[in-house]
Amino acid sequence: MEAHSGAGDAGTGGVPAAVTWGLLAAWALHDAEELATMPGWARRARPRLERRFPGVPWERLDVSRAHATVAIGLMGGAVAALSAAGARTGGRSPAFQMALAAFGLHGVAHVAQAALTGGYTPGVVTSPLVVIPFTVWARRRLRAAGVEAPRGGALTAGAVAAVPLLLAGVHTAAHALTRRRRNTPRAGAPRDRWY
Repeated sequence: MEAHSGAGDAGTGGVPAAVTWGLLAAWALHDAEELATMPGWARRARPRLERRFPGVPWERLDVSRAHATVAIGLMGGAVAALSAAGARTGGRSPAFQMALAAFGLHGVAHVAQAALTGGYTPGVVTSPLVVIPFTVWARRRLRAAGVEAPRGGALTAGAVAAVPLLLAGVHTAAHALTRRRRNTPRAGAPRDRWY
Protein backbone atom coordinates (compact mmCIF):
# COMPACT_ATOMS: atom_id res chain seq x y z
CA MET A 1 0.00 0.00 0.00
CA GLU A 2 1.45 3.35 -1.01
CA ALA A 3 1.70 5.99 1.68
CA HIS A 4 0.08 9.25 0.68
CA SER A 5 0.63 12.73 1.98
CA GLY A 6 -2.71 14.49 2.05
CA ALA A 7 -3.43 17.75 3.80
CA GLY A 8 -2.14 17.49 7.33
CA ASP A 9 -0.82 13.95 6.81
CA ALA A 10 2.83 15.05 6.66
CA GLY A 11 3.88 11.85 4.88
CA THR A 12 2.79 9.56 7.71
CA GLY A 13 0.83 7.07 5.65
CA GLY A 14 -2.52 8.77 6.05
CA VAL A 15 -2.19 9.57 9.76
CA PRO A 16 -2.57 13.32 10.30
CA ALA A 17 0.02 15.13 12.38
CA ALA A 18 -2.95 16.20 14.52
CA VAL A 19 -3.07 12.60 15.80
CA THR A 20 0.58 12.20 16.72
CA TRP A 21 1.58 15.77 17.65
CA GLY A 22 -1.99 16.29 18.85
CA LEU A 23 -1.13 14.05 21.80
CA LEU A 24 1.43 16.64 22.90
CA ALA A 25 -1.02 19.52 22.32
CA ALA A 26 -3.85 17.81 24.23
CA TRP A 27 -1.45 16.92 27.03
CA ALA A 28 -0.27 20.57 27.21
CA LEU A 29 -3.85 21.84 27.58
CA HIS A 30 -4.58 19.27 30.26
CA ASP A 31 -1.40 19.91 32.19
CA ALA A 32 -1.87 23.68 32.02
CA GLU A 33 -4.95 23.08 34.18
CA GLU A 34 -2.93 20.88 36.52
CA LEU A 35 -0.13 23.44 36.78
CA ALA A 36 -2.64 26.16 37.63
CA THR A 37 -4.48 24.13 40.26
CA MET A 38 -2.18 21.44 41.67
CA PRO A 39 -0.03 23.59 44.01
CA GLY A 40 -1.96 23.96 47.24
CA TRP A 41 -4.96 21.89 46.11
CA ALA A 42 -4.47 19.15 48.72
CA ARG A 43 -4.18 21.76 51.48
CA ARG A 44 -7.35 23.54 50.36
CA ALA A 45 -9.31 20.30 49.83
CA ARG A 46 -7.98 18.59 52.96
CA PRO A 47 -11.05 19.19 55.21
CA ARG A 48 -13.34 17.63 52.59
CA LEU A 49 -10.91 14.80 51.89
CA GLU A 50 -10.42 14.00 55.59
CA ARG A 51 -14.19 13.81 56.12
CA ARG A 52 -14.55 11.32 53.27
CA PHE A 53 -11.35 9.34 53.89
CA PRO A 54 -10.06 9.82 57.44
CA GLY A 55 -6.61 8.49 58.21
CA VAL A 56 -5.17 9.13 54.73
CA PRO A 57 -2.03 11.34 54.90
CA TRP A 58 -3.45 13.99 52.53
CA GLU A 59 -0.72 16.46 53.45
CA ARG A 60 1.74 14.33 51.47
CA LEU A 61 -0.12 15.18 48.27
CA ASP A 62 0.46 18.91 48.69
CA VAL A 63 3.10 20.07 46.22
CA SER A 64 4.81 23.40 45.69
CA ARG A 65 4.59 25.40 42.47
CA ALA A 66 8.27 24.55 41.82
CA HIS A 67 7.62 20.83 42.25
CA ALA A 68 4.55 20.92 39.98
CA THR A 69 6.44 22.90 37.33
CA VAL A 70 9.41 20.52 37.29
CA ALA A 71 7.24 17.37 37.28
CA ILE A 72 5.06 18.70 34.46
CA GLY A 73 8.13 19.80 32.50
CA LEU A 74 9.68 16.34 32.81
CA MET A 75 6.44 14.68 31.73
CA GLY A 76 6.25 17.13 28.82
CA GLY A 77 9.64 15.94 27.62
CA ALA A 78 8.46 12.34 27.72
CA VAL A 79 5.20 13.14 25.89
CA ALA A 80 7.11 15.13 23.25
CA ALA A 81 9.42 12.15 22.64
CA LEU A 82 6.46 9.77 22.43
CA SER A 83 4.61 12.09 20.02
CA ALA A 84 7.76 12.30 17.87
CA ALA A 85 7.94 8.49 17.80
CA GLY A 86 4.31 8.42 16.67
CA ALA A 87 4.98 11.03 13.98
CA ARG A 88 8.04 9.13 12.66
CA THR A 89 6.13 5.84 12.39
CA GLY A 90 2.73 7.06 11.23
CA GLY A 91 1.27 6.20 14.62
CA ARG A 92 2.59 2.63 14.54
CA SER A 93 5.15 3.05 17.32
CA PRO A 94 4.16 0.76 20.22
CA ALA A 95 5.42 3.43 22.64
CA PHE A 96 3.19 6.08 21.02
CA GLN A 97 0.20 3.73 21.02
CA MET A 98 0.76 2.93 24.70
CA ALA A 99 1.10 6.64 25.50
CA LEU A 100 -2.18 7.38 23.72
CA ALA A 101 -3.96 4.62 25.66
CA ALA A 102 -2.37 5.78 28.93
CA PHE A 103 -3.45 9.37 28.26
CA GLY A 104 -7.07 8.28 27.83
CA LEU A 105 -6.98 6.10 30.94
CA HIS A 106 -5.42 8.99 32.85
CA GLY A 107 -8.39 11.16 31.86
CA VAL A 108 -10.86 8.53 33.05
CA ALA A 109 -8.92 8.27 36.34
CA HIS A 110 -9.26 12.04 36.85
CA VAL A 111 -13.03 11.86 36.47
CA ALA A 112 -13.17 8.86 38.84
CA GLN A 113 -11.00 10.70 41.42
CA ALA A 114 -13.31 13.72 41.39
CA ALA A 115 -16.36 11.47 41.83
CA LEU A 116 -14.68 9.53 44.63
CA THR A 117 -13.49 12.61 46.53
CA GLY A 118 -16.75 14.50 46.00
CA GLY A 119 -15.34 17.63 44.39
CA TYR A 120 -12.79 19.23 42.13
CA THR A 121 -9.43 17.52 41.61
CA PRO A 122 -6.64 19.00 39.44
CA GLY A 123 -7.13 18.01 35.80
CA VAL A 124 -10.79 17.00 36.03
CA VAL A 125 -12.11 19.84 33.83
CA THR A 126 -9.93 19.09 30.81
CA SER A 127 -10.27 15.31 31.17
CA PRO A 128 -13.83 15.05 29.74
CA LEU A 129 -13.36 18.10 27.49
CA VAL A 130 -9.92 17.38 26.00
CA VAL A 131 -8.21 14.17 27.17
CA ILE A 132 -10.93 11.57 26.63
CA PRO A 133 -12.39 13.06 23.40
CA PHE A 134 -8.92 13.48 21.89
CA THR A 135 -7.98 9.90 22.73
CA VAL A 136 -11.17 8.50 21.18
CA TRP A 137 -10.77 10.69 18.08
CA ALA A 138 -7.08 9.81 17.64
CA ARG A 139 -7.77 6.10 18.03
CA ARG A 140 -10.50 6.32 15.35
CA ARG A 141 -8.20 8.22 12.98
CA LEU A 142 -5.47 5.62 13.45
CA ARG A 143 -7.93 2.81 12.73
CA ALA A 144 -9.21 4.65 9.63
CA ALA A 145 -5.60 4.89 8.41
CA GLY A 146 -5.15 1.13 8.90
CA VAL A 147 -3.11 1.46 12.10
CA GLU A 148 -4.48 -1.12 14.50
CA ALA A 149 -3.67 -1.27 18.19
CA PRO A 150 -2.04 -4.50 19.39
CA ARG A 151 -4.61 -7.12 20.35
CA GLY A 152 -4.88 -9.30 23.44
CA GLY A 153 -4.95 -6.64 26.12
CA ALA A 154 -1.19 -6.02 26.06
CA LEU A 155 -1.70 -2.36 25.14
CA THR A 156 -4.20 -1.75 27.94
CA ALA A 157 -2.11 -3.64 30.49
CA GLY A 158 0.97 -1.68 29.47
CA ALA A 159 -0.91 1.61 29.66
CA VAL A 160 -2.31 0.77 33.10
CA ALA A 161 1.21 -0.01 34.33
CA ALA A 162 2.80 2.99 32.58
CA VAL A 163 0.67 5.71 34.18
CA PRO A 164 1.66 5.16 37.83
CA LEU A 165 5.27 4.38 36.90
CA LEU A 166 5.66 7.56 34.85
CA LEU A 167 3.89 9.68 37.46
CA ALA A 168 6.01 8.23 40.26
CA GLY A 169 9.16 8.79 38.21
CA VAL A 170 8.53 12.44 37.38
CA HIS A 171 7.36 13.26 40.92
CA THR A 172 10.39 11.53 42.46
CA ALA A 173 12.69 13.44 40.11
CA ALA A 174 10.86 16.71 40.81
CA HIS A 175 11.21 16.10 44.54
CA ALA A 176 14.94 15.51 44.17
CA LEU A 177 15.42 18.53 41.89
CA THR A 178 13.46 20.93 44.09
CA ARG A 179 14.55 19.58 47.49
CA ARG A 180 17.73 21.67 47.66
CA ARG A 181 15.80 24.82 46.84
CA ARG A 182 13.22 24.04 49.55
CA ASN A 183 15.94 23.33 52.11
CA THR A 184 17.95 26.49 51.47
CA PRO A 185 16.97 29.48 53.65
CA ARG A 186 16.14 32.64 51.73
CA ALA A 187 18.45 35.60 52.24
CA GLY A 188 17.21 37.55 55.24
CA ALA A 189 14.79 34.79 56.29
CA PRO A 190 14.93 33.32 59.79
CA ARG A 191 17.34 30.38 59.96
CA ASP A 192 14.61 27.91 61.03
CA ARG A 193 12.32 28.65 58.07
CA TRP A 194 12.70 26.25 55.12
CA TYR A 195 11.49 26.47 51.50
